[in-house]
Amino acid sequence: MAKEQVQVLNALDTAKTQWYHFTAIIVSGMGFFTDAYDLFCISLVTKLLGRIYYHVDGAADPGSLPPNVSAAVNGVAFVGTLSGQLFFGWLGDKMGRKKVYGMTLMLMVLASIASGLSFGSDAKTVMTTLCFFRFWLGFGIGGDYPLSATIMSEYSNKKTRGAFIAAVFAMQGFGILAGGMFGIIVSSVFMAKYDVPSYEVDPLGSTVPQSDYLWRIILMVGALPAALTYYWRLEMPETARYTALVAKNMEKAAADMSKVMQLEIQPEPKKEDEQNSYGLFSKEFMNRHGLHLLGTTSTWFFLDIAFYSQNLFQKDIFSAIGWIPPAKTMNALEEVFRIARAQTLIALCSTVPGYWFTVAFIDIIGRFTIQLMGFFFMIVFMFALAIPYDHWTLKENRIGFVVIYSLIFFFANFGPNATTFVVPAEIFPARFRSTCHGISSASGKLGAIVGSFGFLYLAQNKDPSKTDAGYPAGIGVKNSLMVLGMVNVLGFIFTFLVPESKGRSLEEISGEQEEEVQETKA
Repeated sequence: MAKEQVQVLNALDTAKTQWYHFTAIIVSGMGFFTDAYDLFCISLVTKLLGRIYYHVDGAADPGSLPPNVSAAVNGVAFVGTLSGQLFFGWLGDKMGRKKVYGMTLMLMVLASIASGLSFGSDAKTVMTTLCFFRFWLGFGIGGDYPLSATIMSEYSNKKTRGAFIAAVFAMQGFGILAGGMFGIIVSSVFMAKYDVPSYEVDPLGSTVPQSDYLWRIILMVGALPAALTYYWRLEMPETARYTALVAKNMEKAAADMSKVMQLEIQPEPKKEDEQNSYGLFSKEFMNRHGLHLLGTTSTWFFLDIAFYSQNLFQKDIFSAIGWIPPAKTMNALEEVFRIARAQTLIALCSTVPGYWFTVAFIDIIGRFTIQLMGFFFMIVFMFALAIPYDHWTLKENRIGFVVIYSLIFFFANFGPNATTFVVPAEIFPARFRSTCHGISSASGKLGAIVGSFGFLYLAQNKDPSKTDAGYPAGIGVKNSLMVLGMVNVLGFIFTFLVPESKGRSLEEISGEQEEEVQETKA
């Protein structure tokens, strides 16, 4: 590596864990806390939206969102996220991480508030405006993926880099938990104030007009944690790796990091502008990193198909163990309370612990091992649910079903759900890092769309008379689980394309060290 680059980047690689590391985790992590809250809290309110806006007089069951509306409300944020990952990932390499970082957060804050303010009183107007604002919310969330991962990666030292990036992602678990807990609190307050009968006793009276405020409050509160960290995002200096390797300003990189690390780093002269040796998707890039990019995009795609298909049997689980009784036996407020409680329990028992196991072990056993292990156990437990599926549907076996279900998501989080986020932020050169992470995460969101909606249709009962309202016959839950098991097998296989990055400097992993040597010799 060129001599003048060693000092500032070496200082970063060998730095002891300091306060600025934790500040960066909190500032970046609060974005992910908000991401998870905003993406997952919609599941708390979709049943309520159905009751408020799609009530049918004389119907045996409460109103529910038609399949196309439900798909739009849930899916539009995914489409926005995918678009934001590609756009802001590219922009982060063009303009710098810091300049783009504030944009994504402000977009999330404004779109969260606007989602709750969705105007109109009829179903069509409310749902149209809600979908519009949730697209832009997703767009901002999408930008947070490549930028947060890249910034944390470029700020970290070699020894604990994996844990720091994983800790940012693990804030998602707390975001899901916070969404569930806030749902419990606010629905409890409404239930205490409005004592209303169940749907089967009084269909109209079971949904009080004030319920319309409940879903709006839940959506709008998502703006708070992001808004609280906006100032600190603007105060963070540009990463030294972007300044030194992409902007080619060695002096500024050294000055910025001296201030942040409270360490004397000798100011160095600005590097003369040099042409980087190859571009994104050039032949050279494909030779060096083509298989790596295939590995990161494919594993994230397969993982998210399995991860986001959880809703195909989540509702059956919650109903089976009595967490959520039949909708007609509850009023609208109680239904929100019970869904929020179920989501909180799942987050507490499997989601949050899984994320933090990864944080604890990623720099000890490595990314590759954790990802392989996670996919392996997801395969085992998917087939353990699928093969004797009829056995699990019996009342006396429900607890076993829930335990295996929880283990699938524990090993998704102590496994590929965390590592697919960490690795793309480490293995590509600085000038492509944000873009390649954006491409990898967008591939994951494509998998999420397939998992959420493809399997919602696929998992429908083979008997057309037993499908959910508005859905055609599918292949059934058992066969869907078998397909998901095979999807995890593909994720396991494609993991072998991804290199281990534990304990190595970013420049060594990405090949930039070798590039700089060649440039210096030339």
